[in-house]
Amino acid sequence: MASIDAILLCGPTASGKSAFALELAEVLPIEIVSVDSSQVYRGFDIGSAKPDRALRERLAHHLIDIRDPRDTYSAGEFVRDALGAIAQIRARGRWPLLVGGTMLYFNAFLRGMAALPDADPALRSALDARGQREGWPALHAELASVDPIAAARIHPQDSQRIQRALEVYRLSGRPLSEWQQQTRPAHALQLLRFALLPSDRAQLHTRITTRFAAMMAAGFLEEVRRLREVDAIPAACPALRAVGYRQLWAQLAGQDTPQQAESKALAATRQLAKRQMTWINADPHWCRIDPFAPAAAAEWVAAVQSHCR
Repeated sequence: MASIDAILLCGPTASGKSAFALELAEVLPIEIVSVDSSQVYRGFDIGSAKPDRALRERLAHHLIDIRDPRDTYSAGEFVRDALGAIAQIRARGRWPLLVGGTMLYFNAFLRGMAALPDADPALRSALDARGQREGWPALHAELASVDPIAAARIHPQDSQRIQRALEVYRLSGRPLSEWQQQTRPAHALQLLRFALLPSDRAQLHTRITTRFAAMMAAGFLEEVRRLREVDAIPAACPALRAVGYRQLWAQLAGQDTPQQAESKALAATRQLAKRQMTWINADPHWCRIDPFAPAAAAEWVAAVQSHCR
């Protein structure tokens, strides 16, 4: 085999990453390593676009259904688990394909984890109190004034990441993004890196809308209802920050109508796609592919094959 150790494929939600992966599986002996912060959780199936059981029996997938929704799962844990999966796949003489849209995980895998200041309980408590009082978008705006790079990657309602970024800045006087730029990867693997980057945003938004409708038809609301009522998942679980899940949860809690929940879920998904593309555009080392271009998947497969012989 060639010196390549793993293939990476990232891209915004609904850009066709899974379809590209299946095209490659037709011509190369690959196994999938999921790079998705929702698919790690058991029971988060429809809304995370998790591959079904039949596909996973036909094509091995790793880092799926490895956590209870009540548990946390960090980027550091992902790096450790991904490196373990890569080693096992390579030992079987197969190619690992890391595919997904959680750019925080890709970034940690490629650049390493920063040795950040330890948590400060008193400062966290103060930030939490402000978030409850002023709203997290206000703290996000504050973060944007001191660390615009980190703020561009964090949703204005992502309380945990806003809190941590402000905490790091307050404790060290240095932006979180500056800390992250000074990291080193925990490996020396030879990687092929590809990113699906649609040139037509309107077409991507149409695909997002169509996919959400398909998820609802497949029982997405019932899935969230089961998590809420049968599994009794607490509303504060980190897993429920995932787009779609938190909006349907709010609907079931009586906070929004079905129409409001759908509108908010689609808006949040479009915002997620924009943030994912921001991550990609900030890193020139991704080989960019327009997934909507004619024969894009076939050309990508040929490019990968040329390196993996």
